[in-house]
Amino acid sequence: MIDIKVPVVGESISEVTLLKWVKPDGAYVERDEVIAELESEKATFEVNAEKAGVLKTQVNEGDTIAIGSVLAKIDETVAKPAVAEAPAPATNGKAEDKAAPAVIKPAEEAKAAGKGKIQVKVPVVGESISEVTLLKWAKKDGDLVRRDEVIAELESEKATFELNAEEAGKLSASAKEGDTVKIGDVIATIDTDIAVPAEQKAAAHQPAVAEPKPAAQAAVSARAATHSADVKATPVAAAIIADKKIDPKSITASGTAGRIVKGDVLAALANPGKKAFDGQELFTRNVRNQKMTSLRKTISRRLVESKNTTAMLTTFNEVDMTRIMEIRKAFKDKFKEIHGVGLGFMSFFAKACAIALSEWPAVNANIDGEELVYHDYADISIAVSTPRGLTVPVIRNVESLGMADIEKKVIELANKARDNKLSMDELQGGTFTITNGGVFGSLMSTPIINLPQAAILGMHKIQERPMAINGQVVIKPMMYVALSYDHRIIDGRESVSFLVRVKELLENPELLLFGKDPVKTLLEL
Repeated sequence: MIDIKVPVVGESISEVTLLKWVKPDGAYVERDEVIAELESEKATFEVNAEKAGVLKTQVNEGDTIAIGSVLAKIDETVAKPAVAEAPAPATNGKAEDKAAPAVIKPAEEAKAAGKGKIQVKVPVVGESISEVTLLKWAKKDGDLVRRDEVIAELESEKATFELNAEEAGKLSASAKEGDTVKIGDVIATIDTDIAVPAEQKAAAHQPAVAEPKPAAQAAVSARAATHSADVKATPVAAAIIADKKIDPKSITASGTAGRIVKGDVLAALANPGKKAFDGQELFTRNVRNQKMTSLRKTISRRLVESKNTTAMLTTFNEVDMTRIMEIRKAFKDKFKEIHGVGLGFMSFFAKACAIALSEWPAVNANIDGEELVYHDYADISIAVSTPRGLTVPVIRNVESLGMADIEKKVIELANKARDNKLSMDELQGGTFTITNGGVFGSLMSTPIINLPQAAILGMHKIQERPMAINGQVVIKPMMYVALSYDHRIIDGRESVSFLVRVKELLENPELLLFGKDPVKTLLEL
């Protein structure tokens, strides 16, 4: 009898959890056959039989066991049980009939064994991800689904992804929306014995559009008008609506073209007579409990980890935004005509940071064990607020991109973030982060470092303030900028010099286009 022990699965991992036995106690197993699934703090993996024999399990599903512990035993002295042969058909006295076994087609065999149902399992979505949240079913329990059709949306701690049907058939859901399920768990079955009608397959490619009846036409128009009104809000107003979960129909819009502005939302919050918070009266003593999503739990864990494991310090400066605002005003129409995107502030800040990072490489580094890792490129993460939480998609090689390329990438990633379409690759590998609290009205803040990076730049609201210029008081559009940095990697001189350089580039935006010496560059062109 041989012992099956928990294998070593990582340098820092000392214990694992037995998710499930693939083979039950007492079953005969072949050599290299999968017998169990284990889960470490970083991944899920399988354990194979080292010898053929009868399996004797030693621990139960759900148990936490140490590396090297005996998981099971295999008695290799037991012979493989004989497989019962199918009864021979009637021979009619002919010798050749005795040698002719009954031939069963695979499909008929599956049906005879009751195996027409296939399991829909939670797929592996990342090396360190062990569980996900079922956001919603795209198809309901009992629906007929086609092969490769999206049946559910799942959310991991890093991104949202879709789950497709492996085969066509009838869907039977076994998990509910909002459930937290582990990697490899069965969340549904598909009965492949139930055929999907041909009409449904055709409808998937060209859905039939029914003409609304005259009596229902007004209701359809009303719903369309309501939907249109929901999206007519300024960015700040929309952010407050999403954060406070206010019903847009309870807000009286005062902006142009029926647009909801910030003042309208604040007025609705100040009015205790309207139902705004998901149908609840304002100024009540109601308490509501809501389960944290995987994404929110990860955000919480990483923020606390950043505060507790870094020597974080923040330095401030202020930027005169006059030149950038003049350039945007003068060239925004032509820029959009040529490139198809608007000229925003983020491209100026991203480009300025990329240049400053090349001059102060410690700000673009990170700690790996006892080594400092420097990057000769600027992969800048852009913080994007979504209804489900904060995400930080990455723009690769910002130092090599033009202003239009940066603007296009910012729009692409922001749209994907809000639609929950970001891939894992788009969320990993940033070397520096920019966050803009100014869109929500923040005048000053101390952003928290996005691990494992060493620094993050915070943009804020542009505010007109009186400034002393050459002995004169002049009103200028000013923005406070904040750089939070890990003092273990970045010294005070480097952090302050980096921020001063960013300020210089933003106040003289021609340097973003022509480098340190614009006159020399122009003469060389």
